[in-house]
Amino acid sequence: MDRIRALLPLVMLALVLVMPMKPTKVMAQEKATTQNIPPLDPANIDTSVKPCQNFFLYADGGWLKSNPIPAAYSRWGSFSELYDRNLNILHGIAEKAASETAAKKGSDTQLVGDFFFSGMDTTAIDKDGAKPLEPFFKQIDQIKNVKDLESVVAKLQRQGVNILFYFTSQQDLKNSEMMIASVHQSGLSLPDRDYYTKTDKQSKEILKAYDAYVTKMFTLIGDDQKTASAEAATVMNIESRLAEASMTRVERRDPKATYNMMTIAKVNALTPGFSWGSYIRHFDLSGVKKLNVAQPKFIAEAGKMLKDVPLKDWKVYLRWHLINSMAPYLSQKFVDEHFNFYGTVLTGAKELQPRWKRVLQRIDESVGFALGKLYVKEHFSPKAKARAEQMVHNLEAAFAERIRNLDWMSETTKKQALIKLKAIVNKIGYPDKWKSYKGLKIDRAAYVLNVMRANEFNFNYDVDKVGKPVDRTEWGMTPPTVNAYYDPSMNEIVFPAGILQPPFFNPDADDAVNYGGMGAVIGHEMTHGFDDQGSQFDAKGNLKDWWTKQDAANFKKKADVLVNQFDSYTVLDSLHVNGKLTEGENIADLGGVSISFQAFENTLKGKPRPTKIDGFTPEQRFFLAWAQMWRENDRPQALRQRLIVDPHSPNEFRCNGPLSDFPPFYEAFGCKPGDPMYRADSVRAKIW
Repeated sequence: MDRIRALLPLVMLALVLVMPMKPTKVMAQEKATTQNIPPLDPANIDTSVKPCQNFFLYADGGWLKSNPIPAAYSRWGSFSELYDRNLNILHGIAEKAASETAAKKGSDTQLVGDFFFSGMDTTAIDKDGAKPLEPFFKQIDQIKNVKDLESVVAKLQRQGVNILFYFTSQQDLKNSEMMIASVHQSGLSLPDRDYYTKTDKQSKEILKAYDAYVTKMFTLIGDDQKTASAEAATVMNIESRLAEASMTRVERRDPKATYNMMTIAKVNALTPGFSWGSYIRHFDLSGVKKLNVAQPKFIAEAGKMLKDVPLKDWKVYLRWHLINSMAPYLSQKFVDEHFNFYGTVLTGAKELQPRWKRVLQRIDESVGFALGKLYVKEHFSPKAKARAEQMVHNLEAAFAERIRNLDWMSETTKKQALIKLKAIVNKIGYPDKWKSYKGLKIDRAAYVLNVMRANEFNFNYDVDKVGKPVDRTEWGMTPPTVNAYYDPSMNEIVFPAGILQPPFFNPDADDAVNYGGMGAVIGHEMTHGFDDQGSQFDAKGNLKDWWTKQDAANFKKKADVLVNQFDSYTVLDSLHVNGKLTEGENIADLGGVSISFQAFENTLKGKPRPTKIDGFTPEQRFFLAWAQMWRENDRPQALRQRLIVDPHSPNEFRCNGPLSDFPPFYEAFGCKPGDPMYRADSVRAKIW
């Protein structure tokens, strides 16, 4: 899964319902539960389905039938199960930290403990209501001109309020050793521009529900019904204009299209009346003469709006985004309304997750490396790290072998591909250098203010990098995260401790299971360096053409086969997978299976043939492990949202798509022409 600012995550994190327990019992139960998880569970299989008909339903059908989605969640699968076990561990850590009231100020224990205490103090939270936000509402009310607006926008952005556009630091795509300032489209409350621009029945119903939600939230902060309704219309008008000017997610997949270095004077010309030099000075930055404008069309439209949208309307927009951004951390009436829309309407979830889970998720987002340091001290096995590192080396060797044997790539490009592969940096478990939260104030008072101070600290931490060399020791995910990523600008793959556990990885399991699970994830991340986006970056992480013209054309032709394949998959009613949006992840899934299978086969060379386990050959266990990794039930609303915003295909197609292109799978289960899981050579995707 890729760094948010670079590519997009491999897996959308899902959560499941577990009742809170006392710390000692939580940790004891966690260890027992993990130890009792079979490397591959035959009970998950549905033998009424033939493997060559639908392998996802064959391998996972038993599990799908016996694991309905808990009421609080929109999806429930293997990632959910593991993340839920991690949450139980983190719950014990947080409760223990909260009990240590004499912990040193600024220590990991104090930050985590006080944050958790404030989030769990519902009496104080409900008593405060929206009162902690009053100073910010006052600043919005006092805006008298565009200069004032500029100042308040900058202040709110530092607090984590998503307004107008997003200012950040990023690696210079053409000089990966330096950090630059960058501005991106933002400012919407719905998950994507398409929610505002589509005119189908479902989209119209969501917009109607959104209007009702905005209206209700304005009444919760004291506005009468008529005023609130008018304010909701104002918000919709502003956000709709921003949405119309926004790039689509497919367009944003082209890194060249989102790299537009401009002088401050040139950016000022896009937004007459808004001074970028003055705006940037609000972040204590000096000497910034250029910045990357990722979406110039969007910034130009924002500039027009700053001139023709009345200040009174901007005040409404700012008030709305402040209350909407902070609603999950306020009193219960705000939490409930926020969940009713974002949880129930958009994803189909039927009830809130327990508060302790929501608070822990917020802590991980805010001070995740402090939490992660406490986590890995007791819950990350050196044995797991050593075996994962060995698997990475084996997959690198297999990938190199496959590159050398490609019949569609010239020797010139192969040489550069092998150089890039060898240069990939592997980060496993947790960082060697931990992020410092020195100077961050977290106390046991207002929960929402802890959230905002943490947002401001992390914003400042980020923009302070502008103009400085890249720190290649940094991680983009916290250690407890059940995920992984590849970053093209860093040319690195990162596997947090959180994912190096069953069912994805088990140091005591047979190689077939580990290579079919975690090995394929590792191969997936490696392949991201060579997918439709990652392939545009060289070994040092610079946006640079290193392919011959013919090789690039050959690659596109092969990738287009995969695009067409996934375009054909129907998910709900007449809704299809978007093959272009999911192109990079589909390439990585196919590459991950192919590379990991070869690495697994390499481990068998020169050894006695392993015996069957539970009646399955090693090859069959490899593919079953792959399929059982993707087991998941989804609500229809969540699937609809994923088709719009998620660069990953739904799990059934992530499972079946790559296998239907892979002859070793046919051999393992006896699939023949005419079977749904068998694709004819003329339409079969094969890249890496």
